[in-house]
Amino acid sequence: MNCNKTLVSSLMFCLSVYAFADQNYTIVDTGQIRCYNNSTEIQYPENGSAFFGQDAQYQGNQPAYKDNGDGTVTDLNTGLMWMRDPGSKKTFDQALTDASICKVGGYNDWRLPTIKELYSLILFSGTDLDPMNTNSSRQQPFIDTKYFKFQYGKPEDGDRIIDSQYATCTLYQSKTMHGNKTMFGVNFADGRIKGYPIGPSGPRGEKKYYVMYVRGNPYYGKNDFKDNGDGTVTDNATGLMWMKLDSGHLKAGINKDGRMNWQQALQWAEKLEYAGYSDWRMPNAKELQSIVDYSRCPDVTNSAAIDPIFEVSPITNEGGKKDYPFYWTSTSHCGVFGAEATVYLAFGRGLGWMQDRLTSQRQLQDVHGAGSQRSDPKTGDASTFSYGRGPQGDVIRIYNYVRCVRGGKAKPCTTGPKVEMKQTSQHLRLNAMPTEQAGQRMTQAPSGADFIRRLDKNGDGKISKQEFDGPPEHFQILDRNGDGYLSEDEAPQGPPPDRNRPPQRP
Repeated sequence: MNCNKTLVSSLMFCLSVYAFADQNYTIVDTGQIRCYNNSTEIQYPENGSAFFGQDAQYQGNQPAYKDNGDGTVTDLNTGLMWMRDPGSKKTFDQALTDASICKVGGYNDWRLPTIKELYSLILFSGTDLDPMNTNSSRQQPFIDTKYFKFQYGKPEDGDRIIDSQYATCTLYQSKTMHGNKTMFGVNFADGRIKGYPIGPSGPRGEKKYYVMYVRGNPYYGKNDFKDNGDGTVTDNATGLMWMKLDSGHLKAGINKDGRMNWQQALQWAEKLEYAGYSDWRMPNAKELQSIVDYSRCPDVTNSAAIDPIFEVSPITNEGGKKDYPFYWTSTSHCGVFGAEATVYLAFGRGLGWMQDRLTSQRQLQDVHGAGSQRSDPKTGDASTFSYGRGPQGDVIRIYNYVRCVRGGKAKPCTTGPKVEMKQTSQHLRLNAMPTEQAGQRMTQAPSGADFIRRLDKNGDGKISKQEFDGPPEHFQILDRNGDGYLSEDEAPQGPPPDRNRPPQRP
């Protein structure tokens, strides 16, 4: 029976490959259907107005799946078949070896996905989490939970709520943190690609990941670039045409060095006339990730993580080293604090200011790897984030580079869902809380003011490490701008952190 099922499946797969022979790397839309300004949801902008040209206004191959009823799910766009349930977490080595003994659905040709295969499932209708939040009931992950079983990190396992990282077989050619051997993985809890440690990693033992095996379409994620000789590059695998150059080469932006904030980048892309075309747009997250070359990185190939057919503007990074830019996408990275961030892809090192647990000194390191996907504030002053933000001190630049795209299946979309209300950061914080707690917060003084008032011993209006009454690792997470103090807007917005929680992991 299994042999017959495998034969039928193979025949169906051959037919699907034949049907999509001209485009075997189908990029699925991000699922983002709402538009945003620098902080909140807005009505779809009109052509020529501020914030026009963002992700939701160009809709491509819409996510479409089929639950096969046997523990498998078929992606009707890519032809890839997935396990529905990732099961218990595994170490990287377990994830590799267990693929050969997996028999889900009666198939015996499962494999650990590449980072491009796994990223095909991400949906930016999800909501980024506050790492300090312990309530997942009102959260929206970055994957379709109608078809795929999803689990946030479990405190009983010693995990944070955001610890829902999924493994791939794609290794970083260099190393991260303090020399860790590294795998690229997708976190469907917070909507990011990061380099994660594999192998022994500290007193808690080897880090474990969720695993969804994949089968079918062996061509997915493999580019087929052609230099058109006119300053453009066509990827015959995806049907997309790209600028061979980037905004740095074209001396774009206010400072004419290629760097722009998100609003400026959208406007520049929409007005761009280049190589005889005027229909360029800023790529969405999944389009831009499709041209990352994970076999390349600054420390090994002395290049950006992209095929050398493209030209990349070199930069000098925060540590004074030659590096390569972060590139904006048109995709907002929405979270509990609003739509204040946008997705970028790091084609250079994924830098962060890691704090030494013993000395508290911060050191600039490649914490997530070239090819990581993170997010930056859409506007603001990067100098206020002296030591980055987040558990690994991700560097904040705000002014990033752009590489435009055209073609593919993306079609302009002029109308979207009704905007119920313009949500503010306060509304989003309240919505992330249990109803009773949110109601109490509405009638009480702001928790940030209470927090400062309770701990501010010297009356300077902020909390130092010495004044903080929680674990040092929680101070590091809360200190989003890395200035060594907690201000009112950095105060925890939920119940006090559990002092018995283990040290933070990436």
